[in-house]
Amino acid sequence: MATLTPLRRKEAISAYLFIAPFLLWLIFLMGGPILAAFFLSFCEWDLIGQLHYVGFHNFNEMFGFAKLTSVHQIITQGPVTLTSITTNAGAVLTLPSPSVFQEPATLAVLQGGPSGVMIQNLATVHGFLGFLLKTFGFTLLPNDPRFWSAMYNTAYITFLSVPIGMVLSVVVALLMNQKLKGIEAYRAIYYLPSVLGSGVAMAVLWKWIFNADSGLLNYFLSMITGIPISECPKWLASEAWAKPALIIMGFWNVGSGMIIYLAGLQGIPQTHYEAAEIDGANLWQQFWNVTLPGLSPVIFFNLIISIVFSFQIFNQVYVITDGLGGPADSTLVMVLYIYQKAFKYYQYGYASALSLVLFAVIMVATWVQFKYSKWVHYEGELKK
Repeated sequence: MATLTPLRRKEAISAYLFIAPFLLWLIFLMGGPILAAFFLSFCEWDLIGQLHYVGFHNFNEMFGFAKLTSVHQIITQGPVTLTSITTNAGAVLTLPSPSVFQEPATLAVLQGGPSGVMIQNLATVHGFLGFLLKTFGFTLLPNDPRFWSAMYNTAYITFLSVPIGMVLSVVVALLMNQKLKGIEAYRAIYYLPSVLGSGVAMAVLWKWIFNADSGLLNYFLSMITGIPISECPKWLASEAWAKPALIIMGFWNVGSGMIIYLAGLQGIPQTHYEAAEIDGANLWQQFWNVTLPGLSPVIFFNLIISIVFSFQIFNQVYVITDGLGGPADSTLVMVLYIYQKAFKYYQYGYASALSLVLFAVIMVATWVQFKYSKWVHYEGELKK
């Protein structure tokens, strides 16, 4: 092993000193909690009482299924918050968490399995649970139906918001890349919402915009289409429209992707466009054969980051639903469910197991993207 010269040794010490704050943060503020979450996922703990090792019980609760013992059907006129159900036989069934229904609905009360009792709107049955109910005719019930609803809602938001948001960002970046007078002002205007972020203040603003009775969005829809406000979408109060509302809200930050795509567009050599023009390529052919390949590394980067952030959506959902993920769990996403299990029900072991599952899903999604990234073209790279 070669001996370091005094100069090399001094440079190495300086380098480690510069990265020391990050290493300390990584070890104690990231590595420590990750290891603790891994350990707690195999335990049952309420933060105060004694820690109990339960093996794979938490994961069995998530992924296991049980056979239904009975199904009861009731009709509600709404709006109503249900905490318990009285069957025709007079038995009182307590729900594990309150269920809020804003509109008249025909409800199925399902009894059986470790979860005991759950309630489902038959008219708007959704997600993995909806697949089970419709396919197996009320014969199977997940041990934790809310976990599957959270996974479905998170995937739904991710697979719709990410591609649409990326297309919008590229389109805006192309427009902002034009050599026009005052274009810098337009770039600043489009990027400004990203500076304001998607925190609590913005979520409160969007909650007012999506208000079914007095919101700005329904006011403009009514003014443009002539449809009465009472017949416009209920948005956050409707199971069918709540997730699309969250997706629309996400487009508020289209400027953050736009600025990255704009940098990528300006990094494409102008000589490539000149060569394509000499070869007779029209604007569409230039975009397809020059712009997109040159922009592919930036698209790939934004795709990974957007999916990771989308799987971790929390602030907006927590604020606009008051931390409930309603109506009827239609906006319950994974991070919100983890939060509820940890800080509302004090099931820290189960919350840790949920966080590990979410971590695994994000890791697999990222690995798949790298695995099938042959479409990404890097400048100067030779094709094999």
